[in-house]
Amino acid sequence: MPTILLLGAGSDMAIAIARKFAAEKYNIQLAARAADTLIPQQQDLQVRYGVTVTTHAFDATNFTSHAAFYSGLPATPDITICVFGYLGDQEKAQQQWDETVNIINTNYTGAVSILNVVANSYADRKQGIIVGISSVAGERGRQSNYIYGSAKAGFTAYLSGLRNRLFRSGVHVMSVQPGFVNTRMTQHLTLPPLLTAQPETVALAIFKGIEKKKNVLYIKWHWRYIMLIIKLIPESIFKKLSL
Repeated sequence: MPTILLLGAGSDMAIAIARKFAAEKYNIQLAARAADTLIPQQQDLQVRYGVTVTTHAFDATNFTSHAAFYSGLPATPDITICVFGYLGDQEKAQQQWDETVNIINTNYTGAVSILNVVANSYADRKQGIIVGISSVAGERGRQSNYIYGSAKAGFTAYLSGLRNRLFRSGVHVMSVQPGFVNTRMTQHLTLPPLLTAQPETVALAIFKGIEKKKNVLYIKWHWRYIMLIIKLIPESIFKKLSL
């Protein structure tokens, strides 16, 4: 059976992804900061789908631990999906540097740190798939979430460069732009139903996107055109908008 590694496995999106891949007979490696919280999910996946599921302690912001974490996995995963992220509080981040650092380290630095390790492993093996969950927020800075957006913009650029680097090694990299997703991270927000995906929709789209070797995947097709329009607005006008 192939194996998939989920980084940030405690999130609603990751749980849906784990269920989809387990249903397709993938063995699952669940990794999160509090590995003990993953045990109920591990047991459910094993009983429901009859696959091997392991849990692992992983801290995205403990950069020096990443190489040892990856080398300590029971098997080299065929697919690695970076799901973790932190929306944070924009207004708090404007006033408190610790909040800014947490947003940047979780959404960008931590992701780059662990995926560098994975990328080197896959390049040596000449095979593997890396999936990074980025955000449409990174496509243009807006006053309401520009610190989070800037971190995701960096992550999107990183995935693009990684895809370019690893192509000749036979390693595929897919960037995912979910838009709004109905999860615990967004439960305090009022989200437009037409533009909001469910975690299960994201999971199915990622599975199909991997099968089709998509480079960039928008979960809701509307976002591709919404962001195109937003990017085309002249800066002289854009800076005056309340977005």
